[in-house]
Amino acid sequence: MSSSVLVYTGRIGDHNDRGMKGAAIVGAALGRRLGIEPTVIGHPEPALNENWDVELAAALPGLKSLQVAHSAALSLGGSPVFAWPRCAAAIATLPNIAAQHPDAIVVWFDAHADLNTPENTTTGYLGGLALSASLGWWDSGLGAGLDPRNVVLGGTRDLDPAEQSHVDTGTIALASGPDMLTQLDQLISDRPVYFHLDCDVLDPGIMPTDYTVPHGLTLDDLTAVATRLARNPVIGIEIGEFEDHGDTEQARSQAERLVSALEPLLDANR
Repeated sequence: MSSSVLVYTGRIGDHNDRGMKGAAIVGAALGRRLGIEPTVIGHPEPALNENWDVELAAALPGLKSLQVAHSAALSLGGSPVFAWPRCAAAIATLPNIAAQHPDAIVVWFDAHADLNTPENTTTGYLGGLALSASLGWWDSGLGAGLDPRNVVLGGTRDLDPAEQSHVDTGTIALASGPDMLTQLDQLISDRPVYFHLDCDVLDPGIMPTDYTVPHGLTLDDLTAVATRLARNPVIGIEIGEFEDHGDTEQARSQAERLVSALEPLLDANR
């Protein structure tokens, strides 16, 4: 399926340095599984743990670099797989999807909707503004163009009031609960998909992440989702919020389990 494995290890609105290390571990696991040498963009730097505007200014050079690399990978006609530290990477990647694949649907599997804006964020976390930037709800400086009708949230269960209102009004679709696969099937039909995976969509403890939100997916659930999405044309995959918590061997083992759970999707169209 993949023409490339991209790994971004630079600063990207981090609370800590663990996601930069984690992205490299996931990228290496993807490379082994697909038999592709990963292309690494950026380099780890000390986390700032600052407000979104400070973080964006610091991350912007790196985000521009990864946006160019991601756009080039998409233009080759394959389905690139991308590992990154934090959800803020989507500020750079999703405008590429909107530009090159305007018919594709972004399937956003994340415990959080990341639909806040600078005006309503309560945390100031850049990652919490990631999806809304690509929808054009605020100007990140990296473009937009994504249509809300081309977004489906999956497994999302920690929404702020403003985000919940977008779901309640039908502006953004959500597939969740026991009927998630049925809902997903109805929402995506046979459309091309771009899959965004934040590891905190899984139940706490399954993968090392910065956030823990109860009542998440199991790895079997994730495999079921991957199996369903693999029936559609796959534009690409992006994976983030996987951390190295200090035991590198354990992190490598967990990354292998994550990649195995995604196998049906990784094998799609090969």
